[in-house]
Amino acid sequence: MEELLQRNWIGKLNYIFLLKFFKGMQNLLILTLFCLFINMEISAQSRPRELGIQFGLLPTGPLNAITDVKGVKVGHLTKIEGTPIRTGITAILAHDGNLFQEKVPAAIFVGNGFGKLAGVTQVRELGNLESPIILTNTLSVAAGIEGVVRYSLDQQGNENIQSVNAVVGETNDGFLNDIRGMHISPEEVIQTIQAAKEGKVTEGNVGAGTGTVCFGWKGGIGTSSRKLPESLGGYTVGVLVQTNFGGNLQIAGVPVGEKLGKYPFKDALEKADGSCMIVVATDAPVLERNLERMAQRAMMGLAKTGGIASNGSGDYVIAFSTNEGLRIPYTSDKKLKSEFLANEEMSPLFMAVIDATEEAIINSLFAAETMMGKEGRTVEALPKEKVLEIINSN
Repeated sequence: MEELLQRNWIGKLNYIFLLKFFKGMQNLLILTLFCLFINMEISAQSRPRELGIQFGLLPTGPLNAITDVKGVKVGHLTKIEGTPIRTGITAILAHDGNLFQEKVPAAIFVGNGFGKLAGVTQVRELGNLESPIILTNTLSVAAGIEGVVRYSLDQQGNENIQSVNAVVGETNDGFLNDIRGMHISPEEVIQTIQAAKEGKVTEGNVGAGTGTVCFGWKGGIGTSSRKLPESLGGYTVGVLVQTNFGGNLQIAGVPVGEKLGKYPFKDALEKADGSCMIVVATDAPVLERNLERMAQRAMMGLAKTGGIASNGSGDYVIAFSTNEGLRIPYTSDKKLKSEFLANEEMSPLFMAVIDATEEAIINSLFAAETMMGKEGRTVEALPKEKVLEIINSN
């Protein structure tokens, strides 16, 4: 009898122990699944705004992209072949028609001129844009020019033209890409233009951002937009960036780069050189002089992310207006008449450009993924979980 009671007592202890053990394992499993869920959420919701990071006061457009400006189209061609080829093309079209026959007001601002932007002098002289904008790598600018020219010559209505001002920007993706191989062809440029569309814009390791590096992490293509309230005109401003530059990364005013140990001149070895191409679009009735003022403000957005426009950086801003009342016909026997914003009405647009540029740059970093390229070199993606911890602790 005594032995039976002892066995029952021991059995109860074992039961209690096993019950607590399995409950503990259940809690651990729930915690593990929760952490995995959080990581999946961070991965799936790659845009910082969706993770609680805010940029400025103005609301975004529906897509938070340059294509929120009605008529603007974007196309990407991403070229990843073998280990060494990591490059691409991004095309931006101001409208769906014949840009040579219906030019748009435009301006270009040079933040730092260590670059090879083609077409800049005519845009500055005449104040208009007559071709798609192409972004690619440094040694493929010539292919970009040929592609744009051939595309324009083949458009209906352009049968007799003998001059096209192709606007082609670049950044140097030679760290990850076999840039000397010149792997971009004019035919691929034409394909990218023809594939451009309205709607959502893919960000990160795509198009001209395929092989870029930003603040020491993987850079790429980023975009953002702002919608002014009706009391300020209701206009939309959209920005697209190709990020390939350095500095001390700041997100929402927090010196993230410094806290993660990546910032220029650390140990007197690291460089901040690189480039950033910025394209600004608006539907506001703004002519070239005030478009240049808007373009200048884009550099303020870059500065808010910690970019410094270093000596070796090619930082260019191309700004244009899609407003149909400002279109410039190739030929006309009538005087042009248009209504456009006064200087006093520009400040909200300036703010929109600054905020959208800042967010577009950070979007490019959050969307980019770790990439291995030429000679086995690897550039890591921005560690988003650590970044969020740093921002939330400030």
